[in-house]
Amino acid sequence: MKNLALTASHEALGAKMVPFAGFNMPVQYEGVNIEHETVRKSVGVFDVSHMGEFLIEGEQALELIQKVSSNDASKLSIGKAQYSCLPNETGGIVDDLIIYRIKEHTYLLVVNASNIEKDWNWIQSKNDIGAKMRNISDDYSLLAIQGPKAIEAMQSLTDEDLSSIKFYNFVVGNFAGIEHVIISATGYTGSGGFEIYCKNSEVKQIWDKVFEAGANYNIKPIGLAARDTLRLEMGYCLYGNDIDDTTSPIEAGLGWITKFTKDFTNSQALKVEKEQGPKRNLIAFELDERGIPRQGYDIVDDKGNVIGNVTSGTMSPSLGKGIGLGYVPRACSAVGSKINIQIRKNAVSATVVKLPFL
Repeated sequence: MKNLALTASHEALGAKMVPFAGFNMPVQYEGVNIEHETVRKSVGVFDVSHMGEFLIEGEQALELIQKVSSNDASKLSIGKAQYSCLPNETGGIVDDLIIYRIKEHTYLLVVNASNIEKDWNWIQSKNDIGAKMRNISDDYSLLAIQGPKAIEAMQSLTDEDLSSIKFYNFVVGNFAGIEHVIISATGYTGSGGFEIYCKNSEVKQIWDKVFEAGANYNIKPIGLAARDTLRLEMGYCLYGNDIDDTTSPIEAGLGWITKFTKDFTNSQALKVEKEQGPKRNLIAFELDERGIPRQGYDIVDDKGNVIGNVTSGTMSPSLGKGIGLGYVPRACSAVGSKINIQIRKNAVSATVVKLPFL
């Protein structure tokens, strides 16, 4: 089990630490609902240093990225980022990721912690063109400072104008007394804010100064549990739950990051699937009555036939009702459709809704 550079800081704050993707991670501090509300109304800080970072460099860097990713990375200018996925050759997804264009021939790929080795091996297996690859995951930390007060609370720590960094853009600048930090607006909560990429040796200084600067804004450390409820309210997919090696980006509602203006792994089959329509779709639903949908629960029709399963579910802290995502046949996926979630012995009525929930 790997520790984060800030593990001692989390333990000192009373974090409940749990194993997650091979790392010892803070799952919560005060409690999920309190931490969730902090991010929705003020500002909270996540240590997500378990995420993986690869540098792809050289004149062949873009060619390799175009070959392995579904989105069109040729559209990226320096200072811009892009959400994408790595399709496999059987219709599924190796991983989802964010691609940053750092310099003309330098790209940063940020991947899920549980898939670092898998993704590295996959991309490397496709690199027959000589692009330079570096796995810097073990050397870098990542803090997500999220919430509507994030910019106001953190502006004193940098010369960069935080309010001018648009969604899916970034700058490389000074932050909390550290030079050459990536300040990125690619949040996973839907509440605004930004992320800080720095070296492990720098993260303690940044963490401490962030909490000093945010003291008047009720800043709090936030764990993985609230990160999950926050992202689910926005309908953001989580790898291993809502997307995996068996789910296609088309059926997962990720057609918008699947660009057929270029060739990439399995692009022809995915193009056919998009043209013909997928057999099933990832839907969002709200329970019509009390209950909490959990991952793995069956989705059933009005006759009790199993038609799908819940991939993510929770009691929404913001809405006070059960919400979730799951796969159902296309015929059952239209907004407004009625389905049922099998919660123990009860088939609880639910309605298919449009994302985001909030």
